Amino acid sequence: MNLRGRNKISPEFSMSSMTDIVFLLLIFFMLTSPAITPEALDLVLPKAKGKTTTKQNVAVSITKDLQVYIDKERVSNSSLEARLKQALSGVEDPTIILRAEEGVPIERAVDVMDIANRNRYKIVLAVKPE
Repeated sequence: MNLRGRNKISPEFSMSSMTDIVFLLLIFFMLTSPAITPEALDLVLPKAKGKTTTKQNVAVSITKDLQVYIDKERVSNSSLEARLKQALSGVEDPTIILRAEEGVPIERAVDVMDIANRNRYKIVLAVKPE
């Protein structure tokens, strides 16, 4: 007499449903990952060479009262270009660091940039970190 039942439980496990779920999740994350950072730019950034040199720079500061300073010495707007030429004469790779307080009209900063452009000086805009 056969006492075994007809319903046998198979010890094998079917992986097809598991792989379907994994592929659906993979496709979902592949499609949504570019939407996470839409404003990001793909940039190739320059690499540092490891050697630093100290340069002679001149700082031009413009206050809210529209007073112009070269380093810590006050100068008039009319003599600014002559004083910059004097300060940067004989300097290799002359650089101007421009510091303008908040509220200074952009025309004042552009005037300094024009002087730097006419005399082929590099200009660096100094901003306050947030």
